[in-house]
Amino acid sequence: MNNLPAIVAAATFAAVIGAILTERLHLTIAAFLGALVLVFAHIMTLNQAIGYIGQSYATLALFFGVMVMVRAFEPTNIFAYLGTQMVMLAKGEGKRLVLGVIAITTPICAVLPNATTVMLLAPLIPPIAQEVGIDFVPLLILMVFVANSAGLLTLVGDPATFIVGDAVNLSFNDYLVRLSLGGAVAVGAILVLAPFLFRNIWNKKLADTKNLPQPKINHPRVLLLGGLLMAAVLTFFVIGESLPTPIPPAAVALLGAAIALLLADRSKIDTVNHILQDVDWSTLVFFMSTFVLIGGLEKTGVLNSISGLLAVILGKNIALGSLCLLVVVGLLSSVVPNIPLVVAMVPLLKQYLVNVGFVGVEILAPGFNGQLPPEVLPLFYAMMFGATLGGNGTLMGASSNIVAAGVAELHGGRISFSRFLRYGIPVMGVQLAVAALYIAIAFF
Repeated sequence: MNNLPAIVAAATFAAVIGAILTERLHLTIAAFLGALVLVFAHIMTLNQAIGYIGQSYATLALFFGVMVMVRAFEPTNIFAYLGTQMVMLAKGEGKRLVLGVIAITTPICAVLPNATTVMLLAPLIPPIAQEVGIDFVPLLILMVFVANSAGLLTLVGDPATFIVGDAVNLSFNDYLVRLSLGGAVAVGAILVLAPFLFRNIWNKKLADTKNLPQPKINHPRVLLLGGLLMAAVLTFFVIGESLPTPIPPAAVALLGAAIALLLADRSKIDTVNHILQDVDWSTLVFFMSTFVLIGGLEKTGVLNSISGLLAVILGKNIALGSLCLLVVVGLLSSVVPNIPLVVAMVPLLKQYLVNVGFVGVEILAPGFNGQLPPEVLPLFYAMMFGATLGGNGTLMGASSNIVAAGVAELHGGRISFSRFLRYGIPVMGVQLAVAALYIAIAFF
């Protein structure tokens, strides 16, 4: 490892994290400036920085496509309408709203990436909260907790989980048998904590729901076509990659966005310029900048050095290593978005296994499609749980958190780092504890 570039890359990354933790800079500005520091300090060229962004093009394309689709159909007033209907079904009781958010988010996140689910559902929360007379920010925070946790129910529920599972060639059915129960336990922990963490909402009651304003649906024909489009997109998210000619979710999202723009333009419900102006570009720029920052750590050898340190500390003790990895990755994921974190951690962990002699160097090949020894798989399972549940700790921890923050800003609210932290630390602590217990019982 060349010391000076590595020091600059690590210091830049730490400075970005520090600026976000202290809220001295908006998280997008901090990450964007950090990425540019690496370019102007000659840690990497601009082409290399764009290359690191390009490696995660699927994530960015998926987010962009869903953002466009959700925004394109806002003029139909569907979100305000559904929000009022949810309040009516909850009969004005806050605890029913809380349980409703958990019940709706959980099954969707079992089959869709959690950030995608938040993009689809988060616009419902502000009008719901407005009708009940409560702050919508805690409900958005609750939604991302559930989305992140329910992502562990299946292999495709969280991008980080999918990345790790794909790296060890774990099948969908194998995941269901070995790990889905752990996801259910994580969601159960939120159910137990909700009455305490969200007690102001839990105890809220709206005496008269009959006089609530009843928003009307605009452009019903466009909404019908939009509903068919969304149903098709969701279907192909689930089955697209299993078709004879695979269609990745990113391509499905982009095609859905293009058709949504076409519908909005031809029906005159909104203009293309207005729709694209309202896309959450701040979130997209944050992710792109973060991929560059992680790329700087990889390029300068910081990640390789950490893998060597793992070999020294853990040796060949897989049980100890799994529990330590759960905690360490969980803590890291609370301050580093989990998608770029696992992208960096997968090769690091594979290198560790090679260093201690568990596997041969063939697992380091990009196209490796073999099976790892069963005794080392708990390390990767622990990484899945740590990266996903640790994302509940702070605002930066998961892509869905950032998406929710963007939605809050679009609706006149703000999820500050410190406010998220007050909810996130208890949730993350309890969930990591129960996940450690689950891994210990299930695999050791």
